[in-house]
Amino acid sequence: MLPSSPEPLLAGGWREGDPPAGRRFADLGPMEFEFGGGLPAVRLAYETFGTARTDADGSITNAVLILHALTGDAHVVGPAGPGQPTPGWWEGLVGPDAALDPERWFIVAANVLGGCQGSTGPSSLAPDGRPWGSRFGRITVRDQVQAEVLLADQLRIERFAAVIGGSMGGMRALEWVIGHPQRVGSALVLASTAVTSADQVGVQSVQLEAIRSDPGWLGGDYHAGPGPVAGLGLARRMAHLTYRSEAELETRFGHAPQPGEDPLDPTGAGRYAVQSYLDHQAEKLVRRFDAGSYVVLTDAMNTHDVGRGRGGVTAALGGIRRPVVVAGIDSDRLYPLHQQRRIADEVPTCSGLSIVRSPFGHDGFLLEIGAVSELVEQALYLADT
Repeated sequence: MLPSSPEPLLAGGWREGDPPAGRRFADLGPMEFEFGGGLPAVRLAYETFGTARTDADGSITNAVLILHALTGDAHVVGPAGPGQPTPGWWEGLVGPDAALDPERWFIVAANVLGGCQGSTGPSSLAPDGRPWGSRFGRITVRDQVQAEVLLADQLRIERFAAVIGGSMGGMRALEWVIGHPQRVGSALVLASTAVTSADQVGVQSVQLEAIRSDPGWLGGDYHAGPGPVAGLGLARRMAHLTYRSEAELETRFGHAPQPGEDPLDPTGAGRYAVQSYLDHQAEKLVRRFDAGSYVVLTDAMNTHDVGRGRGGVTAALGGIRRPVVVAGIDSDRLYPLHQQRRIADEVPTCSGLSIVRSPFGHDGFLLEIGAVSELVEQALYLADT
């Protein structure tokens, strides 16, 4: 159970009528999905940073695409506020004199198809006025990229100087450079994989089961009520343990009790400090994220395989002709280094694997801004040469 709160916990995510904050919205028309089905209309919420430069035809010539991870969104930098529950998730990467300087680059970040921060997802309203819920359908990473291609078309971006992503965003960066090479100058693939492993599918499938087994799930059609808040919170706890390293958790918490609580209390009410930390992470996510989006996006990661329909992973990676910077986190136990090493070894335009040293595990791709900035600068340099 989530800890008690002075406010009721409800299914999170941006809803129609909420303040738009920094979001803009692009209506992209109908979409068909890779595994069948589709939607009659798709919208992506996005934010931009910087000033666009255009050529004689009006096409934007200085665009960079940032691709967020599972529970991220389009709000790369900037404060929280009405309609925007969290501050920017990559603060320090975009700004004056940063790796992505808005004086030079027009930076685009979109909330992914299936998300819950303004883009079409399970909590979005269908034409009948009810949330899509269980009717949303199954999407893949390729479907997400296809929606981003349609967004680029609408924004009149024929080619991104670079596409940059970590984790689930790294999956999409690979799909961009494989499936749409003419639209990409270079790519940064960070803390990601070319194909989801059995271990990752297993860990993520257990998270999905935690949500679907919550009585509040109601087959995915829960949006009139609180939703599966306990199941989503449990899924987040499991996921967060894979996002951080064992060494960091031991250093921060060890076997210490949560202050003011006794884990040895016969009632079981007391918690260890690390339990309190996971409870806090769970409650934060439940307040800002939709469980249906968590299910849809996690399933998309489970099916990720750049080799599907392309002769296998090695053939797909070997066919890349755009420069690709590949990097991993040395303490990442969710996307271990051997997965990035395979990409680096098999992509002919990659000069080798870059390793980010970090105690933070997978979340190092969000926290090690100095090292990530150097990787971004490298990708942009390769796009220019």
